[in-house]
Amino acid sequence: MIPLFHTLETPPPAAPGPSDLSLVNRGLLQVHVVSIQNSFPVQNAKVTIKGPGADGKIVEQLDTNSSGQTEEVSLAAPPESISLDPEAALEERPYAEYDLEISAPGFEPLTINGTEILSGSTALQTAAMTPSGTDGRETETIDIPDHTLYGSFPPKIAEPEIKPVSESGEIVLSRVVVPETIVVHDGVPTDRSAKDYYVPYRDYIKNVASSEIYSTWPEATILANVLAIMSFTMNRVYTEFYRNQGYDFTITSSTAFDHKWIYGRNIFQSISLIVDEVFDNYLSRPEVRQPILTQYCDGNRVQCPGWMTQWGSCALGEEGYSAIQILRHFYGDSIYINTAEQISGIPASWPGTELTLGSSGAKVRQIQEQLDAIATVYASIPRVSPDGIYGPATQRSVAAFQSIFGLPETGNIDFRTWYRISHIYVSVTRIAELNG
Repeated sequence: MIPLFHTLETPPPAAPGPSDLSLVNRGLLQVHVVSIQNSFPVQNAKVTIKGPGADGKIVEQLDTNSSGQTEEVSLAAPPESISLDPEAALEERPYAEYDLEISAPGFEPLTINGTEILSGSTALQTAAMTPSGTDGRETETIDIPDHTLYGSFPPKIAEPEIKPVSESGEIVLSRVVVPETIVVHDGVPTDRSAKDYYVPYRDYIKNVASSEIYSTWPEATILANVLAIMSFTMNRVYTEFYRNQGYDFTITSSTAFDHKWIYGRNIFQSISLIVDEVFDNYLSRPEVRQPILTQYCDGNRVQCPGWMTQWGSCALGEEGYSAIQILRHFYGDSIYINTAEQISGIPASWPGTELTLGSSGAKVRQIQEQLDAIATVYASIPRVSPDGIYGPATQRSVAAFQSIFGLPETGNIDFRTWYRISHIYVSVTRIAELNG
């Protein structure tokens, strides 16, 4: 069953305003600058934000702190109402595009063109910088293409939602496991020149959802779409779909075959929070072991009977439908939300209940050890002594972690905080081991 989760904290919707970029319609942007080699934060990086339009005027200049992050900056964006109207969103781009120029001592300059800002939403842009002199690389430029609901992309080629698998096969999984990493082939399957990217599973889902739906949509709509994206991806993992065809990747970035994943794009906080809360879920049907290949289309340019339409899911969310009601409306009443039996690449599973002030035991000690290791890289997180007792010092350390990584600052360890700490801890310690 899907776990209950906190009310997600998102900025209040912008007030109605004119169709031009005005002071009434604003979105927030925070940039997180890291080293591409180890994802460690880059302090004192300079981030120049250039405005939308051909003139490219500088609108903000920011520096990163010890966590590699800029302050949140408010930027002009089109009215939120455009991103909620399928017809208006075809005629007028519902988001503003900003260009970023990032520089830091010891790193090659980085340019990111097309960071998307939606009114009433917080955009999170990671900038992965290459150390100077690495493989002769110089300035890197990332061009983020149009959002799939606005640009022109090929529609999904229909497939059966349940794949035939051989139980005697050697590499088909015997149970549903959340993978640690997704290998994304950035092109159609047969394009041997396309690059393969190794992407953490949750980061992959956040990227796809931010590329294919709008963060301004109702929470239930976002959740329904995230569940559909995860179930489709888990089907590719479970059935080893591409590897059984002789390919060395998990999934492609082509909308004709899979989802639209975009290298280097920004994600949105409202989407990120939902993915962190439900990343071990997928969609099932009775008596079917594999996750369902939940296909969908936009429902505006393309119609797809029997599949979910993204704009249709938005309309149902606005009518008050829950996520499971939206999914059953499109996929039928037999579909239900399931939970994976295992999560790969984590030191220990969530204890099942929140850890709070006064909690004690082995799980508390585990999270303290992980937090203390993370604090050696993120200096603004207070160090904590692993004693197995959840005292005020641990609470302060947790709250600092939550602040850096965009989680509600409760100071408590809930499901998504536990697994976000685990994810960052694994990243930090693996790099240390490689460098040791």
